[in-house]
Amino acid sequence: MITIKEIKVEGYERVIEAQDPESGLHCYISVHSTRLGPALGGTRIYPYSSPAEALADALRLSKAMTYKSALAQDGLGGGKSVIIANAKTQKTQALLEGFGKALDSLHGLYICAEDVGSTPEDMEVIRTVSPYVACLPREHSSGDPSRFTAWGVLRGMKAAAKFKWNDVCLRGKKIAIQGVGAVGGKLANLLFWEGANLILSDVDHPLRHQLELLYGARVVDDIASVPCDIMAPCALGRFLTPETVSQLQCQVIAGSANNQLSEPHVDLLLRKKNILYAPDYVINAGGIINAAAEFDEGGYDPRIARDRVNAIYDTLLDIFKISHRTGEPTSALADALAEENLRNLVGRRQKPILFD
Repeated sequence: MITIKEIKVEGYERVIEAQDPESGLHCYISVHSTRLGPALGGTRIYPYSSPAEALADALRLSKAMTYKSALAQDGLGGGKSVIIANAKTQKTQALLEGFGKALDSLHGLYICAEDVGSTPEDMEVIRTVSPYVACLPREHSSGDPSRFTAWGVLRGMKAAAKFKWNDVCLRGKKIAIQGVGAVGGKLANLLFWEGANLILSDVDHPLRHQLELLYGARVVDDIASVPCDIMAPCALGRFLTPETVSQLQCQVIAGSANNQLSEPHVDLLLRKKNILYAPDYVINAGGIINAAAEFDEGGYDPRIARDRVNAIYDTLLDIFKISHRTGEPTSALADALAEENLRNLVGRRQKPILFD
């Protein structure tokens, strides 16, 4: 029998812990806010070192999802779920079905989607237990959102290039990508055709070797100190620590990873080094913008989703300009803009989402 326990966390609407010894499920679902609409966010499957670490990750990620959707004005709130498991060795149908039961207990307050360690096919399994699932690999659904996330990061890089060098062209720019998985790999492909010179790093050595050959890329183990024009963190979060920032030899940070700053004040350190930082939840919003398009009144249209993702360019360029004018770090400025939208209900969903 699955057991579900409520966890009270100040500033969060609902946080639950679910365990099912029979399937091996141990998960947390964090709903930060549904002020603008039902919470939507990925389901991360990862072998966390402790339950406390897993819970902390769910809390950080769900809050970032609130801000991400608030700035994107997609009519969604912020939520996230994490399953403590090794996705390669411990992910089973029973585990996913157990998670589906925990998901269903929230009655649509939170909608899940794929994330690190989970796939659109996993979402199909969860969908057999609960209807509150997005990004399914089927007709009239948006499927794998990573191509939209990668496209949004490219648009964000062009905004940074326009602000930094007054030219959106990335040809000849040295761009270092940390993590070449679902999003980072697609980003590498887009940048190759843009004419960028790629530097790649990933824990998966066969994968990075494959991309090295495909794109004529340079492969490194320690990417933080590599001289480059743009650094793109596309692996797990908290890459930007005070120690890492002291090593950086880039002019722009623009990547898809969530929660890139280990602490809020790290943005100040980047500013002191004259490194332009594209706030993570702004530049990586392509996936959630695409998922939100599933709930359009006329049904999902990838062309509409693409065009909405294009707007990341304008959002970031505005943030860069205001930051330059006011001296406010870009991350703090993005937070303030998201909180303003939340206070004023900007982009609030007008009609409820109906599930089968």
